[in-house]
Amino acid sequence: MSELEQKGRAAKTASRVLATCTTQKKNAALLHLADQIENHTQLLLTANEKDLVAAKEKGTAETMLDRLRLTESRIAEIANGTRQVAALKDPVGEVTQMWQNEANLTIGKKRVPLGAIGIIYESRPNVTVDAAALCFKAGNAVLLRGGSEAFHSNQALVEVIQSALSERGLPPAAVQLIEDTSRETAREMMKLNQYLDVLIPRGGAKLIQTVVQEATVPVIETGTGNCHIYVDEAADLEMAARILVNGKCSRPSVCNAVETLLVHEKVAARFLPLAEQALSTFQVELRADSQAAPFFKKYTAASDEDFYTEFLDYILAVKVVPSLDEAIAHINQYGTGHSEAIITNDYFASQQFQNEVDAAAVYVNASTRFTDGFAFGFGAEIGISTQKLHARGPMGLVELTSNKYIILGQGQIRE
Repeated sequence: MSELEQKGRAAKTASRVLATCTTQKKNAALLHLADQIENHTQLLLTANEKDLVAAKEKGTAETMLDRLRLTESRIAEIANGTRQVAALKDPVGEVTQMWQNEANLTIGKKRVPLGAIGIIYESRPNVTVDAAALCFKAGNAVLLRGGSEAFHSNQALVEVIQSALSERGLPPAAVQLIEDTSRETAREMMKLNQYLDVLIPRGGAKLIQTVVQEATVPVIETGTGNCHIYVDEAADLEMAARILVNGKCSRPSVCNAVETLLVHEKVAARFLPLAEQALSTFQVELRADSQAAPFFKKYTAASDEDFYTEFLDYILAVKVVPSLDEAIAHINQYGTGHSEAIITNDYFASQQFQNEVDAAAVYVNASTRFTDGFAFGFGAEIGISTQKLHARGPMGLVELTSNKYIILGQGQIRE
């Protein structure tokens, strides 16, 4: 039996223990884990430095290094996120509906864990703890397969997690790391139906599409983020500039960062020079269509491919549109269904945008950077789903549960 099969079997066994674990015991373990993460800050920084050195030697871009990097403050944030998960309401065991049928059977709908969850992800060590904490609180075991670029960081984090679980009398196999980071092992994991109930990919478009296309384990698709801001003719332009800078520049390497700016033609002459000036502090490269280009001092001509691209960098595609309808049509054609925003003081325009844009999160006068489990009040998140079955948008505890029907009778038989 391979390492993957052994860990898959152990995860399945652990999931049955967690399914009946009390909320009190789960919360106590999570609070202990948060303390242990902080207590092992230096260990985690040392492990992360090994990954950073290797990534720099490979010529990894700074925006990607930022996704990989742990700092004391980020480790504290990870620990605090774990405490937030402990403070959240436990969905497991909640009966969401109860009714009687014609046979006088009492039928209830009850939340139960998904079981054993596999997660394939890239670069970001914080995902290791976010995934472990959320899956654990929802009564699930988790099998983690991180990218090779974060191997030492993930290994150290999982050692801390397993130790914390063991110290609280819980199976360390509830959270396991696949240490073989080869593509072959990842593909084997995608077909581990005997042990895994659900597979969740987190990473770039290529990783996600590979999992969606090749997995036989059911997949919850977390999408890439080709996110847009549309500046309407009725926009507050100063507000629009602030939101644009935040959406593009606060952390360009994450999936809720803005990749395309759409501007109504009636405000293009006023807004685009303002946008260029605001973005110049961050040296954002502007890739402009033919109608936007005349309003910039410095730009690169945009190709059609640019409007499909998740840059994850200080690059912004820019297009001038003649109407709200054209902006919506562009977003629905080029977007990935993640997060979209309109800046406008026109109520009817805002409602049309929210009604007609096909995305998991649609904003009016706010940054797309809020599409996040923490910001939505879910504690940590397992990912942001851009599909429509089971879960959509930031996935918290409830999205890591399924339903079970419980039926109470008094001897009824069906005629």
